[in-house]
Amino acid sequence: MTGLLPPEQWFASLPTSYLAASGLITDPDGRVLLVDPNYREHWTMPGGVVEHGEAPHLACEREVAEEVGLAVRTGRLLAVHWSAPRAPRPRAFLSFVFDCGTVAPDTPIRLQREELDGYVFAEPARALSLMDPALAPRLEAALRARDRGETVYVTS
Repeated sequence: MTGLLPPEQWFASLPTSYLAASGLITDPDGRVLLVDPNYREHWTMPGGVVEHGEAPHLACEREVAEEVGLAVRTGRLLAVHWSAPRAPRPRAFLSFVFDCGTVAPDTPIRLQREELDGYVFAEPARALSLMDPALAPRLEAALRARDRGETVYVTS
């Protein structure tokens, strides 16, 4: 059959997206762990970009360990947030939020000082107000999903 691309060319021609993974971590009172990146204005959940060939749940575990020094095992997928391309980002962004559990109040947090200026355990309403308005829906969805035992798909 003529006109068909070889598999490697066909796959190279497909649209792609960026991937990130973060962990929802709370304390026993339900306060959410947020970190303050020094390279952006708003707070966020611990996490980061998925590396080439890395599974999102493993990226979440790696990023949480790097950013806050916690060795977590990712639990259930709580939310997937699809963000449309917008300048200066030419591709869509998919962000996975995993349930990384509850930590004891005296759990030591060791910040990755090269990227983070601080951390806080915040009540959910305050946590949402600290986040970028474009990213807050993913935390809101993850909290709802954890309570209801579901996975939520978010778009923006």
